[in-house]
Amino acid sequence: MTSGTPDRTAAYRSIETRLKHDGPVDAGAFIDLAWEALSPVGVSWIGFYRRDADSDQLLLEQCRDRPACSPIGLHGVCGQALRHRRTRIVRDVAELGEDYVACDPRDRAEIVIPLGPNAPDAEVADRVLDLDSFDLDAFSDVDDRRLRAILDLAGFHPIEIGPPLRSVPAED
Repeated sequence: MTSGTPDRTAAYRSIETRLKHDGPVDAGAFIDLAWEALSPVGVSWIGFYRRDADSDQLLLEQCRDRPACSPIGLHGVCGQALRHRRTRIVRDVAELGEDYVACDPRDRAEIVIPLGPNAPDAEVADRVLDLDSFDLDAFSDVDDRRLRAILDLAGFHPIEIGPPLRSVPAED
């Protein structure tokens, strides 16, 4: 296990170049493209979860490269990002206690970006993009900005109502 945010500049640039050439893509194509570029630079898992209004849980849509938990409750990092409509950057998932949904015990860091149905200032988030890493402190504000940019190029709608949350927010 290592610690610190790797330089993903070339990986993000590669994704941006492909999306500028290809235009918007569906969730599966986005996950495949992002996985291809980001897995060599510290990303251990990537996927989309969508809120299921009937059960008030998150259901896995697309992911790479191993199975994941589904459904998951709204108490975890993904649910917090969705409910608060702000990115969650987690330096060490072990610090979250019950607020962490552990799908793979090797994961140590996480970033989750909320997405809306049609605009960056959407009143309600309906899905999230979730990335995990086996390394501590693997994600930063740079990752948040670059991921938002590629999500936008891909035709998704990252919500941006404030800076990323780094500590566990108080319950509503």
